[in-house]
Amino acid sequence: MVDREVRSALSEVPMSKTLSFLVLFLMPLPSAGPNQNIQPKYLVLTHVAVIDATGAPLKPDMTVLIEDDHIARLGKKVRAPAGAKVVDATGKFLIPGLWDMHVHSLYEGRPELLFPMFIANGVTGVREMASTLPLEQIAVLRKRIERGEVLGPRFGAVAGKILESPAAQLGPDFEPVSSADEGRQIVRSRKQQGADFVKVYNQLPRDVYFAIADEARRQHIPFAGHLPFSVSAVEASDAGQRSIEHLTRLLTACSGREAEILRGLTDTGKSVVAARAAGFRAEAEAAESYDPRKASALFLRFHENETWQCPTLVQLRRFALVEDAGLANDERLKFIPLSVRERWRSSLAGPLAENAPYLKRSFPKQVEMVGAMRAARVPVLAGTDSGWGNPYTFAGFSLHDELALLNRAGLSPMETLQSATLNPARFLGLQDKLGTVEAGKIADLVLLEANPLDDVTNTRKIAAVVVNGRYMSKAELQKTLSDVETAAGKK
Repeated sequence: MVDREVRSALSEVPMSKTLSFLVLFLMPLPSAGPNQNIQPKYLVLTHVAVIDATGAPLKPDMTVLIEDDHIARLGKKVRAPAGAKVVDATGKFLIPGLWDMHVHSLYEGRPELLFPMFIANGVTGVREMASTLPLEQIAVLRKRIERGEVLGPRFGAVAGKILESPAAQLGPDFEPVSSADEGRQIVRSRKQQGADFVKVYNQLPRDVYFAIADEARRQHIPFAGHLPFSVSAVEASDAGQRSIEHLTRLLTACSGREAEILRGLTDTGKSVVAARAAGFRAEAEAAESYDPRKASALFLRFHENETWQCPTLVQLRRFALVEDAGLANDERLKFIPLSVRERWRSSLAGPLAENAPYLKRSFPKQVEMVGAMRAARVPVLAGTDSGWGNPYTFAGFSLHDELALLNRAGLSPMETLQSATLNPARFLGLQDKLGTVEAGKIADLVLLEANPLDDVTNTRKIAAVVVNGRYMSKAELQKTLSDVETAAGKK
């Protein structure tokens, strides 16, 4: 039965969208369901090594007391209340729940498969960078997740559709912006509809971009996304762009030939695919004329303006390796619907393959650039661009790949861990609730078999996940993935 809150939201959704709304809320999402009713009030993890992600040293042989959905106490001498579920975590390591700060999961047909993949991989929070679902629907789903009625990652921020030039031949998750005035109106509308931020894209004209930036500042709503061709990285940082995704145009911004390269990117009549290809070619050219002094000045500006970077190195590497025949044999493909797998295989011979040589030239320099950003104290967020739009990115799994790449780029193991825990909480203004293992914080946690400070890839060795205080054992997580595999094989 659809609850009162859902019925209320339905009354505000146009009739043309009501069917998809009902599908979303009545579909077989992995639900906390009856299991939630038998969850004990107290969960106690004993003899666990705590890595709280504050930067403090590992705390060995700790007891962590969770009451309902919050961490109540942790210490050496914490007693388990009567009736508590007690888990002996000897030899295990406790970290905060992980965040993927660049995903595309809120599209019809995706949540029921992507949500359990996130949770099984310890990804308990995400930032949704675009969606085809109305924001009214998303607001209700977010509340159901937070209440434990639907098992899925909490959505720290949701953008809605991407703002882009109407000349760009847009897909269903884009919204065309024809003028500066229209850009301002859309920003106001997005805030009223409940969006947490506005996402900008490659081909926005300068006047439209700066109108969006100004109106976002007036409305106290962040804007983030790609770095448009028409705007320099310094200008975007000074205008208040909260985060830059995928390192877009940053090699160009660090090139001694920046002005020359940018002149070749001013045509706004290209499709999204063609514009992306032009950007890849430009970055490959820029990698060969990288100027460390110019880069240092830019990264200092990013640090001063607190312009966050979400590099999504895992996505950039996938684009660079799209000619690798091994991609088609990735064992994680079993969690992807057959129709999506076929589309991904087709992409191996399409525009992505044509762009691969450019990515191969630029990717090593992009990894190096992330290390230089780290040295300049530019804040970094772990993200993957997971969804089904980009080939061979896997919800949850790819976040662990991204952490390994960030570590390779020069982040220490603690800094790497913080890019998916403390940093997202800071970025989202949720550091008083999430991001670290401390008393009073929401109990979104991951129990690991091995120490990630010794080897970052140990984040993959998951023994259990605690979601909103709910303990999910390794066996439960494996069953969840098995169910995803079965469902994916039928789609």
